[in-house]
Amino acid sequence: MVKIKKYIFVVMNKLRKILFPFSIAYDGVTSIRNWLFNNNYLKSTKFDIPLICVGNLNMGGTGKSPMIEYLIHLLKDDYKVAVLSRGYKRKSKGFQLVDLNNKVEEVGDEPLQFKLKFPDIVVAVDANRRRGIEKLKDVVEVILLDDAFQHRKVQPLFSILLTSYSDLYFNDLILPAGNLRESKSGAARANCVVVTKCPENLSYSKQQQIQFDLKLKPHQHAYFSSISYASLIQGVEKVKHLEYLEEKEFVLVTGIANPSPLVNYLKSLNLSFKHYNYSDHHNFTGQELVQLDQEKCILTTEKDFMRLKNNIKVAELYYLPISVSFLNKEEGFIERIQNAAAGIPEEENVDF
Repeated sequence: MVKIKKYIFVVMNKLRKILFPFSIAYDGVTSIRNWLFNNNYLKSTKFDIPLICVGNLNMGGTGKSPMIEYLIHLLKDDYKVAVLSRGYKRKSKGFQLVDLNNKVEEVGDEPLQFKLKFPDIVVAVDANRRRGIEKLKDVVEVILLDDAFQHRKVQPLFSILLTSYSDLYFNDLILPAGNLRESKSGAARANCVVVTKCPENLSYSKQQQIQFDLKLKPHQHAYFSSISYASLIQGVEKVKHLEYLEEKEFVLVTGIANPSPLVNYLKSLNLSFKHYNYSDHHNFTGQELVQLDQEKCILTTEKDFMRLKNNIKVAELYYLPISVSFLNKEEGFIERIQNAAAGIPEEENVDF
């Protein structure tokens, strides 16, 4: 096993060296684009309605959906909230409001998940964020922009940049040698950085080291959060305690960017399972669905549940809900979000 890991490490290092020239070219293109927006040669539109952006520099796996849900919980009782998403891998085009009868193929897995979990909020999809905001701004009071940090055509009032503890952006390279969508310098646009998926017992000294390595601007602050797993697993009609799986033979199905935290959590509970690991936002083929239909019990993620529940007949199909838990200074984070939702811009020297 050790030899295999060493071999993979050597191969990945060689591959990165081969791809590095392409990363330089990609960095050049994205840097020119950002320079054009920063110097007003390309237009970044401001809107009167408060816009709160959640995004990342890395490709996927930073926990955007749980953060969006955290913000919905925080704001929905005081404001009429909308979530605007691209609707990744949907088959429809243009602007579309998400309703409870939509299918994943029409609107995407995460937007449908938001609507089913929070039926009283407005959820919409549109790859053209300007157009989407124009259509929503007169019927809601706050818009949450899902995965829009690189969407420079819109200027949000407040931007939350997420980076996973196990894949911190300052340790990464630009595509294709690494997983960064743009240069690390792009982090300067964020109002705050949230380090997600941290160990619950992450020490203060480690938090301080990461905060130092983030090289934050004076107006920025770092927050640290972890994933909290629910004690119940949920199906279409059944709800069971997680302990129910202790005596079950079950299959874990994941179509997310980084399933390691979930896999490790289940293993820490001494649960025994087979793991089918698919790519992020995976569209299951007919053959894969037939294969999954042979299983007696399946545990999956919430967004994969959206894709599977109407396409397989497995009697015991469950997902494990997750949520965001802050390790530090949650009150300061909440205050900044509430100010943003109220339309109050931050001063660059503010210190929370």
